[in-house]
Amino acid sequence: MWKAVRVGAAAVLAAALAVTAAGCGSEEPAAGDEKVTLSYAVWDKNQVPVMEELAAAFTKDHPNITINVQLTPWADYWTKLRAAVTGGAAPDVFWMNGPNIQLYADNGVIMPLADKVAEAKLDLGVYPKALVDLYTFEGKVYGLPKDFDTVGVWYNKELFDAAGVKYPADGWTWADFKAAAAKLTDPAKGVYAVGANLAGQEYYYNTIYQAGGNVISADGKKSGFDDPATIEGLRFWTDLIKNKQSPDLKTMTDTAPLQLFESGKLAMYWGGSWNVAEFGKNEYTKTRVDAAPLPAGVKQATIIHGLANVVSAKTKAPAQAWEFVKFLGSKPAAEILGKKGPIPAYTGTQDAWLAANSQFKGKVFLDAVAYAVPYPVSRNTAAWNDEEFKQLTKAYTGEVAVEAAAKELATQMNALLAKE
Repeated sequence: MWKAVRVGAAAVLAAALAVTAAGCGSEEPAAGDEKVTLSYAVWDKNQVPVMEELAAAFTKDHPNITINVQLTPWADYWTKLRAAVTGGAAPDVFWMNGPNIQLYADNGVIMPLADKVAEAKLDLGVYPKALVDLYTFEGKVYGLPKDFDTVGVWYNKELFDAAGVKYPADGWTWADFKAAAAKLTDPAKGVYAVGANLAGQEYYYNTIYQAGGNVISADGKKSGFDDPATIEGLRFWTDLIKNKQSPDLKTMTDTAPLQLFESGKLAMYWGGSWNVAEFGKNEYTKTRVDAAPLPAGVKQATIIHGLANVVSAKTKAPAQAWEFVKFLGSKPAAEILGKKGPIPAYTGTQDAWLAANSQFKGKVFLDAVAYAVPYPVSRNTAAWNDEEFKQLTKAYTGEVAVEAAAKELATQMNALLAKE
């Protein structure tokens, strides 16, 4: 899962990385048989145990290489990584996400892996194509996919039953969703159908593509926010707020939709495969909720994202770092990950994840890969993410019409893309 980065310092980051790359002299590489300790940076504390298990499995087969798993919480991860890169002390191997891959690749911070993949005769076809494409920049692969996530509708069976609404099923549509939303909303009890949160990955990116629109052109040079279909994808959410079938933006800022869903105040929650861990542990949700596919607009679509493992361009042990990343992208590693972590990216290893989360219809998220759309990115995604949040806030609060907000966003986004 990627949470939106709203940093006004996107341009500063790009400049800092560029300066760093320019000053990257070659390091004396470690010999193949030398004892080496590699640093491995991650941001999810829940995954630290399985990352340490993977590290131990790797070291068992490579006794000269020890892995030091380093946790930095999400809130500080990118700030700390930028400082480490700038100071010449980047971790040897680290987690990368879609919104940042092009920025780090373009500035020479991470090592291109295309030649190493070819030499090792690795088959990238074992990963979802959308993820391989996401971590490919200017024709070169820069990261091996670790996991993936797709988005579905989590629903509260108790609230559906009370309202006499059938549970969401395969093949349901926007019309079905809207009809259900009207029946599920109960102002007297403070229950809303859904939370129309201002977030791309779980919310409006999905409906934009379902409506036949797009966020950014395939070449990453033009905004799609002024496309009439894209605007319809945004209107899906602003109408829910307007019709009081969703809390207003201020309410959702004070109390996140996740919290509202876990307290029985939302009948549905647009969330990801990553929510299985949270909902499986939460006393309220673990027996009351289940998952369904997203409703289809003019077509079916869901955003697919996932993390990749990358190698620092300045690591002093490039051969060993690559061996570790290669292992992390392997079938044995994926089988370990699936039992205790997110959905592994390696095709054919997801059964362990399904078994570990069998109380929910987890197959919904696996089936979604067939119609998934890659997370929209460019060289400096964070810059226009800032503008996205700024302009769409006006539409969600009703300050301006959704058409006007979307068209202004397209104008500002195009100006930013022209500078990349």
